[in-house]
Amino acid sequence: MSSLLSLPPSGQRTRIAGLHGSADALALARLSGSGRALTVITATAADAQRLLEELRYFAPSLRSHLLPDWETLPYDNFSPHQDLVSERLATLYQVVHGACDVLLVPVTTALYRLPPPQFLAAYSFFLKQGEAIEPEALRRQLTMAGYSHVSQVVSPGEYSYRGGLIDLFPMGSAVPYRIDLLDNEVETVRTFDVDTQRSIYKVKEVRLLPAREFPTDEEARTRFRGNFRTAFEGDPSKRQIYKDVSNGTFPAGIEYYLPLFFDATAILPDYLPADTVVCLHGEVGTTIDDFWRDTRARYELLRGDRDRPLLPPAELFLLADQFFGAIKPFARVELRGNADPADAQDARSAPLPPLQVDRRADNPLHRLADFLASHTGCTLLCAETLGRRETLLQYLTQHGLTPVLHDTYAQVEHARDALMLTVAPIANGFI
Repeated sequence: MSSLLSLPPSGQRTRIAGLHGSADALALARLSGSGRALTVITATAADAQRLLEELRYFAPSLRSHLLPDWETLPYDNFSPHQDLVSERLATLYQVVHGACDVLLVPVTTALYRLPPPQFLAAYSFFLKQGEAIEPEALRRQLTMAGYSHVSQVVSPGEYSYRGGLIDLFPMGSAVPYRIDLLDNEVETVRTFDVDTQRSIYKVKEVRLLPAREFPTDEEARTRFRGNFRTAFEGDPSKRQIYKDVSNGTFPAGIEYYLPLFFDATAILPDYLPADTVVCLHGEVGTTIDDFWRDTRARYELLRGDRDRPLLPPAELFLLADQFFGAIKPFARVELRGNADPADAQDARSAPLPPLQVDRRADNPLHRLADFLASHTGCTLLCAETLGRRETLLQYLTQHGLTPVLHDTYAQVEHARDALMLTVAPIANGFI
């Protein structure tokens, strides 16, 4: 994989074959060198998380983001964790504003319909030190954006007014903020600890994102009621979910009624820049088929609840042909292993031979020693933590192997050491 990996023009596709072990993450790091944004759609959520961690080692300068799943099953009667909603909104915000070099998305997440980008733009705003604000207007805006007024702020999507102080935990933020007002001017903005409620350090501005993936103001509730009456037969006033939303209450599982809050929803490609390269990782088509089989079964099982009538799956999720049609205008890259023998001749990497320790042998590291003797290139050993690295270094030294320590992959790339040792979150080795 020493040669540069080429990217196709928009509307065309290519294949990168023979990506064994974690070579797929290195391939993505090389692809990102083109300057074009990458969207990697993986067959599994585990692969998306793995690639995110490995990319941050191979290319730490890349702005890599994961669009996580709600981690609920279709039509579940409970809502996703607030931290997941926060991360999703923050990621979509980064994509819209060109602050994302590599976006990682499990394909089942990519099938979900999303709020339109205009919603995110309308309900995202900034507070800056020295800026004049109207506290009551800010309170109304926070309420419209779905934030909850509480006595003590502890989680994203909450705010509190205490005299001239406003405590606020923005969606997409890792920490809450305390805004100190002097009349109607933001005098200082500080972070604070949710456990002790003590201020920590000053910042100059705060970015605010919606607390939910749908609007919660009166206009949105009116739209919900109209769409609900269109979607479902019978008297809506007898449906509990209709009454809850009408009263400004959003029950658990309301996310599976998201299309009713909008005139039209969006899909993931609506958020992507036109020159994005879409990379399909793994058996994406098979995962889509499995998802639809399970989703249709859940729909048939749960649709009988009169208080919670269900939207048909096609109104919430993309069908396979809709998904592949939506990504067709983009340049596409298929990342493949060597499952197809025809791909072997184009292989970019090779699997490692067995290298595990043989504790019954006179030299427990004889497999590694034989590999090093036959391998003409450099070899990098990866430990999970600094403590494991030191233990491994001591063990290798006891058996006559002296690896050179390196901290970053940039150092490794420029080194010519036969055997190197580092700390890296690499899941599987490769040649």
